[in-house]
Amino acid sequence: MRIRIKELLKNPDLGKEFEISGWVRTKRGNKNIAFIALNDGSTIHNIQVVLNMADFEEEIIRKVTTGSCIKVEGVLAASPGKEQPVELHGSRLHVYGTADPDHYPLQKKGHSLEFLREIAHLRPRTNTFGAVLRIRHAMSFAIHKYFNDRGFYYLHTPIITASDCEGAGEMFRVTTLDLKNPPLLEDGSVDFGEDFFGRETSLTVSGQLEGELAALALSNIYTFGPTFRAENSNTPRHLAEFWMIEPEMAFYDIHDNMDLAEDFLGYLIRYAMEHCSDDLKFLNNMYDRDLMGRLEFTLNNKYERITYSRAVEVLIQSGEKFEYPVSWGVDLQTEHERYLVERHYRKPVMVTDYPKDIKAFYMKQNDDGKTVRGLDVLFPKIGEIIGGSQREEDYHKLRRRIQELSLPEKDLWWYLETRRFGTAPHSGFGLGFERLLLFVTGLGNIRDVIPFPRFPKNANF
Repeated sequence: MRIRIKELLKNPDLGKEFEISGWVRTKRGNKNIAFIALNDGSTIHNIQVVLNMADFEEEIIRKVTTGSCIKVEGVLAASPGKEQPVELHGSRLHVYGTADPDHYPLQKKGHSLEFLREIAHLRPRTNTFGAVLRIRHAMSFAIHKYFNDRGFYYLHTPIITASDCEGAGEMFRVTTLDLKNPPLLEDGSVDFGEDFFGRETSLTVSGQLEGELAALALSNIYTFGPTFRAENSNTPRHLAEFWMIEPEMAFYDIHDNMDLAEDFLGYLIRYAMEHCSDDLKFLNNMYDRDLMGRLEFTLNNKYERITYSRAVEVLIQSGEKFEYPVSWGVDLQTEHERYLVERHYRKPVMVTDYPKDIKAFYMKQNDDGKTVRGLDVLFPKIGEIIGGSQREEDYHKLRRRIQELSLPEKDLWWYLETRRFGTAPHSGFGLGFERLLLFVTGLGNIRDVIPFPRFPKNANF
């Protein structure tokens, strides 16, 4: 029975026979002996397979090249080398699939992350992306475990929606209409009444609004699913398709919300350090020498909690010449957020009470009439990693805000009704999964922490 390489490397049963399968990373040797580095994706570490050339036909050995997939049966032995504790002395070899060395693009040499994006179908076989995908799995599992262990219910919110949660209008349209000859109204506009759903629909930008509905019945819920933004942005921090974690909690005020966000992030980072240590060490050594220290930094420092007004005051008094000037009423940019975290407070920072004019319609309005109970969590290197708020539970205030922003009230009737029938104080936040992975892996481009990135002019693979 096949054993995974991760388990085999920890196996103390020297002299026992095992079967392993995987993909060849390298092969070296001479006419008498061959050394094969084999990896099956279960660990960042390869196992060395030693083959006595006299025991195998030359034809089958010739097929074992970088990238080929093989099965090996042999005896586990102590390794004389320093790089690994054990090695497998092969006695039987089967080649599942060959890889033409003249065409296989992942030969033993350094490859840029930009090049690897062009071969996203093969990049999971590299050490870097094997590590990223294992960490991505671990973080997904940890998210579900965290909420399940604390009594939250996992809610599946719709991917196809008729509401724009953020009010930005940057949504991908969903339609079955004939784009060459769509039905038209008398004014020349498209008649979406003839479309599949009988109205204009898009891919969701957030599950928050639906999540609030469930929280006002189940108390504590969370969503974890794909979201989409038709934003023509080519920065290292933006994707057109990404995953979001969005908890919503009834009877939580802004302070309860902050407590949960801080505890949640701490749990995820500890989980990564405990369960992905080998992968994190590899990424630390290869890409970001400060990675492990930065993860420890967030665990060892209680988050600073300040208002937006105080943040602006600190930034103005700093004397720094920022690319984007700071004044009360403007949204904070990444350079401002990183200054607060990395240079002024030297700890993660939570900023609350933003000007209402730069925040979404659903945030609870403060008594000053100028600010809302928004919440951003700021991390080193990343800047904003979580955005949230206490939600406005007052029907009249919420409706008035919708009207002020000229949002389509007729499309939000169901959302407003929850404020008429048993309304309650409630809060929530959103954590972009890929933003979290950028922080945990130390990589610099969000396109490298998702298997198949979607961004402007790119929907390959």
